[in-house]
Amino acid sequence: MSPVFAHGHLRLYLLVLLADHPMHGYEVIQALGDRFGGTYVPSAGTVYPRLAKLEEEGLVSKSADGRKTVYAITDAGRAELDARADEIAEVENGVNDSVKSLADGVRASVGEAMRSLRADLAASAQSPRGRTADEPVDGPSEGARALREVEMALSSFRQQVRADLRRRATRGTLTADTVTRLRDGLEALRKSL
Repeated sequence: MSPVFAHGHLRLYLLVLLADHPMHGYEVIQALGDRFGGTYVPSAGTVYPRLAKLEEEGLVSKSADGRKTVYAITDAGRAELDARADEIAEVENGVNDSVKSLADGVRASVGEAMRSLRADLAASAQSPRGRTADEPVDGPSEGARALREVEMALSSFRQQVRADLRRRATRGTLTADTVTRLRDGLEALRKSL
C-alpha cells in the first residue's frame, strides 16, 4: 500500500486541521481518521512527534487544559499555510482521492458479497431444505416466485445500505470498523443460508 501522505504532507495537513480550531492530540488523530473515513488513523507515535516539531518551529503552540495538551496554530503557522496554499490544494486532492478509493473498495466488496449471496439464494431456491436435488418442488413457479422475492429484497437492501454508506462517507463517519462489520455480517448471512 502506498503511503497516505507524501514526505512532509502530514505535517502540513496537521496545520490545516489546527487552522480550524485548537485541538488536543487525540482530537487531531480522530479528525484525520474521520477525514479518511476510518481507513487511515495515524498512531500517536506518528502525530505527537510532528506536533512537537511544529511547536519547535514556532508554527503551533501548546497549552495545558487539565490533563490534556491543546495545540493551536500560531500566526507563523498561518503564514506557512498562506505561503503553501497551492501545495495544500494538492494534499487535499490526494486526501479526496484516498477517500474515493476507499468508497470504491467498499462498493466492490459489497457488490461481490451481494453476487455471492444471490448465487447462494438461487441455488437454495432450486434445492429447498429437506428435499434432494432430484425431488420436484411444488412446481417451478414456487421456486421462481421465491427467487423473485429474494431478488427484490436484496435490491432494496443494497439501495438502503448504499445510501447509508454514502451519507456516512459524506459526514466522514464511515470507518474501517463499519466496513469490517458489513463484510462479516454479509458473509455470516451467506453462510447461514
